[in-house]
Amino acid sequence: MPQLMTPPPFTPIDAVTEVLHGVPVTDWYRWLEDQDSPRTREWLNAQHLYARSYLDSIPGRDRIRDRIRELLDVETYDSIQKIGRRYFFRKREKGHEQFSIYLRESADGPDQLLIDPADRGTGPYTAIKPLRVSPDGRLLLYEVKEGGERTGTFELLEIPTRRTLPDVLPRGYLRGFAFAPDSQSFYYVHDPTAAKSIRQAVLHHVLGTFFGDDKQVFTVDDCDEVVLSIVPGRDQLGFLVCRYLDKPSTDFYLWPFGSKATPKPLLQNAAYRFGPLLKDGRILAITDRDAPNSRIVELCQREGLESEFVDVIPTTGFPIRDVAVTENRIYLSYTREDKTEIKVFDLFGRPLKVLPIDEGDTVRFSGSSLDEDELLLERESFTKPIRIYRHSSRTDEEKLWADRKVRFDTHEFNHAKVWFTARDGVRVPMFLVGRHDVLERRQHPAIMTSYGGYGVSMTPQFSVFVAFMMERGCLFALPNIRGGSEFGVEWHQAAKGRNRQVAFDDFICAAESLMETGRAKPRKLAIFGGSNSGLLVGAAMTQRPDLFRAAVCMVPLLDMLRYHLFDNARSWKDELGTAADPGDLAALLDYSPYHRVREGVPYPATMIVSGDSDQTCNPLHARKMTARLQAANVSEHPIILDYSRHRGHSPVLPLGMRIDALTDRMAFLCDQLGLLG
Repeated sequence: MPQLMTPPPFTPIDAVTEVLHGVPVTDWYRWLEDQDSPRTREWLNAQHLYARSYLDSIPGRDRIRDRIRELLDVETYDSIQKIGRRYFFRKREKGHEQFSIYLRESADGPDQLLIDPADRGTGPYTAIKPLRVSPDGRLLLYEVKEGGERTGTFELLEIPTRRTLPDVLPRGYLRGFAFAPDSQSFYYVHDPTAAKSIRQAVLHHVLGTFFGDDKQVFTVDDCDEVVLSIVPGRDQLGFLVCRYLDKPSTDFYLWPFGSKATPKPLLQNAAYRFGPLLKDGRILAITDRDAPNSRIVELCQREGLESEFVDVIPTTGFPIRDVAVTENRIYLSYTREDKTEIKVFDLFGRPLKVLPIDEGDTVRFSGSSLDEDELLLERESFTKPIRIYRHSSRTDEEKLWADRKVRFDTHEFNHAKVWFTARDGVRVPMFLVGRHDVLERRQHPAIMTSYGGYGVSMTPQFSVFVAFMMERGCLFALPNIRGGSEFGVEWHQAAKGRNRQVAFDDFICAAESLMETGRAKPRKLAIFGGSNSGLLVGAAMTQRPDLFRAAVCMVPLLDMLRYHLFDNARSWKDELGTAADPGDLAALLDYSPYHRVREGVPYPATMIVSGDSDQTCNPLHARKMTARLQAANVSEHPIILDYSRHRGHSPVLPLGMRIDALTDRMAFLCDQLGLLG
């Protein structure tokens, strides 16, 4: 195992102590929040050199890289839309750095290249994605990103001529978009990054005209706490206003295309989820009003009275995970414990059938059209990469549309489900995945992840990260900890807000169970996760550093007292709480990973991953946590920061950089778990 012969770069402490609701709180590295200061850039350069001195010395990197390339560099499809008989989608061909946008004239037709980002001449970090096709099929709206940024530029392609129109929305956030019925204009909500506005507006743009002449159709004030979006329909538009105040609320307005009338309010200050869809003059919606696990309703207007909610598909004992509507069907995806179930209804809620799903598969809706009978589905499992299918409600047939051909021997691997007891006595399930011999025998190196928030359920999915480690004899563990919705909304609520520690306790108990049952080798257990799962990893490793040998913590939240002050993270306060609330402060301070680090503790080997372009989980978390851990750690295990100017929260980095990054993570884990032989 390579040893770092030099200590980590010195990070000056420039402590700031604040009193929050009577509680003094010290921030040791506040200065690292300034991303562009020369001091921070110099520190980042030193961290890069330090990390490379370790990662580049790990033996077998070339073999690791070769295998990672085999797993990643395959023809891949995503972002599919169907308009009439035509399919618009992204495809990355083998050997290409980025996805291009393609067109198929029919399901079995050849893939026709529409836009290749390489032709722009702006380098390999430029990524594109199709967003919307005009009703006449002549125009394609697509997004252009640079690196992993959340913002983008929005352009229009005239499909018959392959010409990019001059009607370009500049870099920013596109909150809503709808083509007019005649395809000669469009409606949009756009927040440019260079502007600070006190209101959001739906604007109407006629193609070929100056954007400064666009007319306002609808406006909302108090921009900082509001997200305004557009719900497109055939003859009318819906305007959805979501307010993120102390308690989230929603307004919904309806407006006929081209009307001079003021948009009509149908809902105001609704303190529940409301996701509308306009179909054939009806307003269908998914809502959790009087239905914690959600239901499908029709919103019926009543003159002079409050709009009425009429059940179309009533709630059940399991949460609705997703909904898709086609020409004559409503498809609902449910999570039942750790399994996906898809039920099919007609447009008035009459049950028709349940789609067959293979044992161990996860199925997601990939695309649908309100005017066509076809539904696009993605199917995958722990051992089978994503396959895309076309399901026809008329013929009840399902046909393969695209396949990701990864060289991975699915027959060598299997999965099992076990149960463990959480700290409060609740029984929690956990997937175990690995080679047949790993599942049959005990005492193996193991890797573990989960999510534990936002009602996100953990179901079988294919991961190159996991596949590579399992090929090397690792056991993969995926506990269904609370914070997800595997057992209904109560499973989510049990670890929400001030109860977040419950998710961390479940995760730690899962790790203890692996040790107690002899499934994992002592000192050979690694944990990994990104975003909210990165918070989970940070909390687990700071609360039980003795339990884990290594941790890979990617694009995380870690300073839970200040997360809400950056970017748009304040919108998560309903899920996480904020330090601005005295009732939340105690819970946040108790588990905030940055504040849980203690001097003189032997911490596990840790790789923290982030980059300048992350506008979701601000990279200040990664920078400050790296400095704090390096200063406090007394073990010989490395604490390194894998950081890039281009990395962000969006998975759009070029293939070569993805291969390099995954090679580093795999080399790090193989080295720490003793898998290099």
